Amino acid sequence: MLNSAAAGRRLALRAVAYQMAAVMLVALVFLVQGWSASLAALLGGASVVLGSALAANVALGGGVVTARSAFLRLLLATGLKWAVVILIFAMASGVGRMAPLPLLAGLAVALIAHPLVLNFSVRVDRDR
Repeated sequence: MLNSAAAGRRLALRAVAYQMAAVMLVALVFLVQGWSASLAALLGGASVVLGSALAANVALGGGVVTARSAFLRLLLATGLKWAVVILIFAMASGVGRMAPLPLLAGLAVALIAHPLVLNFSVRVDRDR
């Protein structure tokens, strides 16, 4: 085995940090429209960031487990992530009456940033 579970968890949490940085940039862009739009973008992206951090801890926090347990942890982590995202997004748009475009922009940037960071931060050593 080349990677430990702890290395995967560290990588996932590093991706969460980069996600939050990307969301902060989007919030700064929406600051042109006002504080409420900036807060909406921040909250939309923060919902994904919080969900991703929770998913990383649930899926990769248990150490070495059987394949069945690892798969169940992954399913649980994904379900929790999307439950957090949907709950925060629904509360922000329903109760908070925040603008939908900044909410969606923050959410989209956070969703796009996560796989990009994971893709570009993994180094593969190949022997030829």
